[in-house]
Amino acid sequence: MHAETLRSVVLLGSTGSIGTQALDVIAANPGGFKVAALAAGGGKVELLARQAAEFGVEAVAVADAAAVPALKEALAGHGAHPVVLGGPEGVAEAAAWQSDMVLNGITGALGLTSTLVALEAGRTLALANKESLIIGGPLVKRLAKPGQLLPVDSEHSALQQCLWASGPDAYDPGSVRRLVVTASGGPFRGMRREEMADVTPEMALAHPTWSMGPVITINSATLVNKGLEVIEAHLLFDLDFDRIEVVVHPQSIIHSMVEYVDGSTIAQASPPDMRLPIALALGHPHRVPGAARGIDWTKAHTWTFEPLDDVAFPSVALARHVGTEGGTAPAVYNAANEACLEAFMLGGLPFLAIVDTVAKVVEEHQVTPADSVEEVLAADAWARARAAELTAGYSR
Repeated sequence: MHAETLRSVVLLGSTGSIGTQALDVIAANPGGFKVAALAAGGGKVELLARQAAEFGVEAVAVADAAAVPALKEALAGHGAHPVVLGGPEGVAEAAAWQSDMVLNGITGALGLTSTLVALEAGRTLALANKESLIIGGPLVKRLAKPGQLLPVDSEHSALQQCLWASGPDAYDPGSVRRLVVTASGGPFRGMRREEMADVTPEMALAHPTWSMGPVITINSATLVNKGLEVIEAHLLFDLDFDRIEVVVHPQSIIHSMVEYVDGSTIAQASPPDMRLPIALALGHPHRVPGAARGIDWTKAHTWTFEPLDDVAFPSVALARHVGTEGGTAPAVYNAANEACLEAFMLGGLPFLAIVDTVAKVVEEHQVTPADSVEEVLAADAWARARAAELTAGYSR
């Protein structure tokens, strides 16, 4: 990394997939980063305590206040004595902890408050929690100053790199014909809709190229994750939905592309490894040496691209619809999906009923402006409750 003052980082969601990989990057670059605070849900207190001790953090937060006693005991066992914060308000306090940067790796809608708090505190925000941007788009965009929000999703990190081809300050939406977001296609790529009727959670969790947490992995199987990414690209890069396309690329080497008005296309390529986009955000505007392995150009490669099957995977078209509607519609899409995922993972809801149920909840919702956190969270709560009602009839 470029020689400069040690950069302090607050890491939210430190025990999850993004969080543990971010700590790998930081540990490999002790002269570039230090960890000021950590936050997690509270289900892995031993791992959280071990992380806190290893990185010498000033504060640790758990969203589950009931986990505080166990966390304090685990911290003492590791000889660590940071400030311990509990409950959602504790995580919010960690998000505002004195630092140069906050990496929000919390999964799901729970990350919204932390995103807003970090932005209000003036921190540079590395955003892996796409849901907070999607459900609170107007709120987040109103708070974020130019350059304050950095994407961590591999696709949006790729798009950002492609748009920087003419220099970090040279992005001109008028020069872009379209953004092309790539999708691996998930474990059921090429299957017809009826062939997925008996998909189990274990089958949906077997992603062919990426190693991710269960929520993102199953979202990748339904392609809901790609739908969320289309909305995220619209919000990050201020392009209309008709200028954002999805193409299936099973090898997951090209992470996204930008096609310019003159017919030139620039693509970002690297092996599937989340440490690269994480490092790019943490080190911005500099690259972190050795963050991930590169492509072995001494070997033969075949990269293929296929159109998205909107009949088998209707989630992306549905996301375009809710994104175009705006207001509380994206929050309802996301919340209904999270509720349906839970029902699917518990073994009751059929795989195909996930997106079907989300579509029904979206259809029933009366869209209102998302002008406050209260309005967004009210829509979120309604969608979860309605999805729970619709899925209650499915037996285990």
